[in-house]
Amino acid sequence: MSGSNFVDYVKICCRSGAGGAGAVHFHRDKLTAKGGPDGGNGGRGGHIIIKGNRQLWTLLHLKYRKHVIAEPGEPGSHALMTGSDGEDIILEVPLGTVARDSETGNFLFEISKEGQEEVIVPGGRGGKGNNFFKNSTLQTPRFAQPGESGREEWKILELKLLADVGLVGFPNAGKSTLLSVVSAAKPEIADYPFTTLFPNLGMVAYRNGRSFVMADIPGIIEGAHLGKGLGLRFLRHIERNSILLFMIPCDTKNIVAEYNILINELKQYNPELLDKSRVLAITKCDMLDKELIKEMKKDLPKEIKAVFISSVAQMGIDELKDLLWQELNKS
Repeated sequence: MSGSNFVDYVKICCRSGAGGAGAVHFHRDKLTAKGGPDGGNGGRGGHIIIKGNRQLWTLLHLKYRKHVIAEPGEPGSHALMTGSDGEDIILEVPLGTVARDSETGNFLFEISKEGQEEVIVPGGRGGKGNNFFKNSTLQTPRFAQPGESGREEWKILELKLLADVGLVGFPNAGKSTLLSVVSAAKPEIADYPFTTLFPNLGMVAYRNGRSFVMADIPGIIEGAHLGKGLGLRFLRHIERNSILLFMIPCDTKNIVAEYNILINELKQYNPELLDKSRVLAITKCDMLDKELIKEMKKDLPKEIKAVFISSVAQMGIDELKDLLWQELNKS
């Protein structure tokens, strides 16, 4: 998935359809000169509906669709005929899409299942025809109810990637390199920070035809929870991962300190992220010998399982896959 084609945020103007007006009509035929009211109700205006589609991975198809307009309902007619409802507009989105109100920022709903449908802006109700208003004291009402107006509202759609394993680390921790080695994904790789500006997904093949999805999340920096380095944009993708794979290079001055910084950023953004399973990968270890690795293990955080890997040298990759698979299937 190329970065230019990955869109995880769109703001769209949704205008639902107005309801059709109720009809004012009285029954007439060759045998009835002055029949009672028989005006039908108006049809409902079209809804704007958001629908989950697991075949989609981005909101790119909505990026340039700034205005979504549903059709109005048809007016009622004679012989108690109700007007047709306006056609609904259905916007398909990837699983993990969250809808918010543009003005208040309030959470509306989240699309998490295939085929799940949620009305983001309802259409106006159809008006009642004059038949609805007849009673014992008003037998010939000469009025009907107009249809309810449609609503025009700006909405925000945000995508939080759904993946089994999310890669968490500072820029240049080796996340993209690992993804390119264990899957067919081809993220951009370079020796400068923030090479990855958009999340990348890859399908990791495991033993006996089994597999799991890994997400390369762009690098986090200290202060990301405050928005530094596009931190808020990146952090929301971590929420949807089952396991967090923390990646820290072996040449880091203080591995424990860097790990604690990453933990703090997640805690400040959303404390619930710390409830997820965690695995630690010490990367770029092809330069280390067994004795040095043994010494380094003594200083690693005790509460997390760790593995030493080198994506370039294919070192520890199978061990990492085994560990991730065990964590995924723990429950």
